[in-house]
Amino acid sequence: MVITGLMKLTQNFDKYVGKKNIAILCHAASVDEKLNHIVEILLKKGAKIKAIFGPQHGLFGQTQDNMIEWEDKNENSAQNAIKIYSLYGKTRTPTDKMLAGIDCLIVDLQDVGARPYTYVWTMKECAKVCEKLGIGILVLDRPNPIGFFDEEGAVLQNKYFSFVGGAQIKMLHKKTIGQIAKLLKNDYFKNLNLTVVEMENYDINMKFEETKLPWVIPSPNMPTVDTALVYSGQVLLETTNISEGRGTCKPFEFFGAPFIKPKEFLETFNSFNIEGCVLRRHDFIPTFNKYSGFDNRVCGKTDEKTAQKHNCIGFQIHITDLAKFKPIKTSVAILKSVALTSPKDFALNPPPYEYEYENMPMDIVWGDETLREYLSGTENKIII
Repeated sequence: MVITGLMKLTQNFDKYVGKKNIAILCHAASVDEKLNHIVEILLKKGAKIKAIFGPQHGLFGQTQDNMIEWEDKNENSAQNAIKIYSLYGKTRTPTDKMLAGIDCLIVDLQDVGARPYTYVWTMKECAKVCEKLGIGILVLDRPNPIGFFDEEGAVLQNKYFSFVGGAQIKMLHKKTIGQIAKLLKNDYFKNLNLTVVEMENYDINMKFEETKLPWVIPSPNMPTVDTALVYSGQVLLETTNISEGRGTCKPFEFFGAPFIKPKEFLETFNSFNIEGCVLRRHDFIPTFNKYSGFDNRVCGKTDEKTAQKHNCIGFQIHITDLAKFKPIKTSVAILKSVALTSPKDFALNPPPYEYEYENMPMDIVWGDETLREYLSGTENKIII
């Protein structure tokens, strides 16, 4: 079994924590091999926890979508006199006041290996403040569930830094959260007092099931490891009018839109000779997000016009060979196939996207302008 940073911290409590006043940045997936949560573990050890910070989606995974903010009412922390702060609400950066009296901020977040996933950038916001205040950061490393894939995608350019990307790395970056923390210190926070509690028995090329650790949903639309396998490419669909499957039981594995022409789309996609997966036709009506439908038990009988409006002609990505599957290459082929076969209907979403109000969402997710230019037809090739 892989020994995570949290598990090592538990075994060496006095070395890493002891009598320090600590704050914890964590979420629902911050658990050990027996599913004990970090807050419960450290309280039992006698830790002096003064504050708990939660990232996007809430401390316990309660908020579904992008730019859906949350503020904790601190109802669950009264007995321990621990203040809970949202870092995806009124602020995404901890204030000096929130960190007053703290000796060390412990970071324990399950990342999914894709640059647009926001948790590592919440960590970056915390690092910025901790460096200024002289507060140490202790990052508990965890497996990257897609670390065995080769790097893919564009390198993020500085002018497109945002809350979905804050370092010059590829979309699929092949790094753990601990390695990202070290990169941030080296490139942006030279004076940060950083300690990474590294894992034991771990190799970046491991499949997640080989770690023997339980998968705990790190965000509402990341229910399984299978979701993580396609997410690094399918997140690009968030920047378009194609549904990425939010509001279905298979987010990111399902995709579709009412205007997709299934036969033409599939023929075009197959012409790209994408290996390692098969697309299977599967239509859907999302319960929320793009093209969200409704419950007939509440709204009454569905008329044909309304059904056509909400029904997404779609597909599911079935991975058939992990060794050959390229998630970002696959999603770029999906996008280009829709653009070619439904040119009058396919569209890129305008801002805002994750608090970016000027740059195009696709550019900040991809990392530069090249994918947008490729999809628009102004460029014939793209480097992935």
